[in-house]
Amino acid sequence: MEYEVRYYYSREKLDSIIEKLKEKNNLIMGERCYEKTCQYDHPCEEMSFYTKKIDGRFRIRITKSNTIAKCKVSWKRRIKTTTLNNVNEEEEVELEIKYKEYENLLFLVNSVLKMKSVESYERYRTIFFNDEIEISIDEYPFGIALEIENKSKTKNPQGIVEKWTKLLDLDIKKAYRLSWDDKYTQLCREQNVEIFKNVSFELPMPQVFDEV
Repeated sequence: MEYEVRYYYSREKLDSIIEKLKEKNNLIMGERCYEKTCQYDHPCEEMSFYTKKIDGRFRIRITKSNTIAKCKVSWKRRIKTTTLNNVNEEEEVELEIKYKEYENLLFLVNSVLKMKSVESYERYRTIFFNDEIEISIDEYPFGIALEIENKSKTKNPQGIVEKWTKLLDLDIKKAYRLSWDDKYTQLCREQNVEIFKNVSFELPMPQVFDEV
């Protein structure tokens, strides 16, 4: 299971968020990486991952920087207990493959398995971490997301996430409980901006203006 909370900010808050995390001496700062994530659906409509019954996301992600080139396949699903407590509890399974196999993977998914391409998005991610927590700063085309995720295998996962929200002076009651695509769609509708299937820095985007 994955335990996390997420907050959204305007793009202008990026530097101040980074500086606040740098002040925490027990966190290690990773390098800023570019990521592109493609999301797919089951080829059979009656088994769609996007139904309320399943409510899952099948994702293929590449991560690149000057020193990193990775590819990951993941499955993430909201479950009945996801929002029962202050911290999101979600089903998540991840598989890393060699970056050089990325094109072959896309061929198998698109041409052999005939999975349906639903949407994609790009972002820049910087991670702060230690043995118990991973805090990600995600620069989306429409705003900044701060994600706090438990990484401890021995401590109470919800307790760890709640601990770090307090250390960062965040109100856990104000965390955004849904996915990035929910946030993007919400912003587009509120700001009367066209909703794109593939969210890119090159396209006209809505913006987060206030903390949520």
